[in-house]
Amino acid sequence: MTYEDVTPNYGGFMIEVIFLGVGEAFDEELPNTSILIHYVEGTSPVTLLLDCGFTAPPQFWIEEPEVDKLDGIWISHFHGDHYFGLPALLVRFWEEGRSKVLTILGQKGIDSFTRKSLDLAYPGFYEKLEFPIRFLEVEPKKDVEIFGLTFQAADNSHSQRDLALRIEAHGKSIYYSGDGKATPESMALAKGSQLIIHEAFHIETEIPGHGSITGSIDMAKRCEASNLALVHIQRNVRRQVIDRMQQFTHMAGSLNVMVPEPGYRMTL
Repeated sequence: MTYEDVTPNYGGFMIEVIFLGVGEAFDEELPNTSILIHYVEGTSPVTLLLDCGFTAPPQFWIEEPEVDKLDGIWISHFHGDHYFGLPALLVRFWEEGRSKVLTILGQKGIDSFTRKSLDLAYPGFYEKLEFPIRFLEVEPKKDVEIFGLTFQAADNSHSQRDLALRIEAHGKSIYYSGDGKATPESMALAKGSQLIIHEAFHIETEIPGHGSITGSIDMAKRCEASNLALVHIQRNVRRQVIDRMQQFTHMAGSLNVMVPEPGYRMTL
């Protein structure tokens, strides 16, 4: 797995990961953490968005201007920097004439929460949408298979209920923490992943409801992951993390640790 710009080859199997945003909730320089995934098997590409905070839609539109390209959206939890970009995304899809069904996945209540957020931002627009929306609840021990992928979830430790997600196909898997510190359940979910994308708000300070750099590295090593992408780092801490990357790389051993910038791409 490497950083690279990829022109998809639809003749085989590939998972491409694009870091649209990597920032925390209130970072003035970096957009909210949001991950775009292109899954390609044969001639059937699938595009997924992991979280859609209030600064995420412009990053998505730059990357994916085609209105019917997106197949599904995963919402890890109901904090604004992870879901409050949904209204803008949906209304622009309506404005540009989307017709393809859109699947929105998340924890119990994802249906009503999406409707309420859209009604808060643009009252009356849910009824105006001219494309179908399908809601799928993904809960611990309630796996969902869709798009040729398996979605599995586990509770993370956060101030608001957050579900970590594992996406798997053909023995390759991506784990995305959303926000929060790892739990025994989420660590079991992450076991053996090719890529762990983990919230790491501070370097090593234990902040309730948040992960850390050192904790995420330890977790990824214990899970025998291949790669660890550290995201959602506190805005005043991020520079310190980059300056100390040699130390963290040494700590990680054979684990490949990175602090991606917006727009970075990886392939599985």
